[in-house]
Amino acid sequence: MNPRTISVLSLAGLILLAGGCSRLLKEGLGGATGAKGVAIDLKPVATTSSDRPLGAYERFELGSITDGISGRTPADLLTQLPAEFVKQLAAKKLPNPASGRTLLIRGEILHYEASGLFGQAFGPLEEVIARIELVDKDSGNVLGVANCVGRTKESVNMGVRAKAEGLAKAIVGWIDKLYPDDKRTNAE
Repeated sequence: MNPRTISVLSLAGLILLAGGCSRLLKEGLGGATGAKGVAIDLKPVATTSSDRPLGAYERFELGSITDGISGRTPADLLTQLPAEFVKQLAAKKLPNPASGRTLLIRGEILHYEASGLFGQAFGPLEEVIARIELVDKDSGNVLGVANCVGRTKESVNMGVRAKAEGLAKAIVGWIDKLYPDDKRTNAE
């Protein structure tokens, strides 16, 4: 082989190796960070004199999350979501005592997608989308509405549990950005 052919083959090999390494790196990072969650405001929570309007609430209760897509939501998602919700509240240091003024979180699943064989081979995408309401439990007033998305893009995060984690991250992330720092547990 001539030197030019060797150089071209070497470059092609490095490109292929780098592609594989980036997937490996992405999978490793995905395993460490878990599922992703994002909330898209549809009816933003009204702000008062504070830019963090949920400061009056001491407790966050996950209410009814229903299957709005006629039985296509895995039952395990709805049973695993409460535990993931509590984990995410603790991770954000949001209080959740047994009593106090309560913000009720309720909603319905709008879309659930599991990755097929093609997705597993070429980069999986699994997601759950839910329309979520933040409700003052005492008055029943809906304070805000958002579409919350739990998503995974790595093979290591495939499955129902990861989608429950991602949806919980989306819901709690939405609450987190509306909750004052000085009212969190273990506040300095």
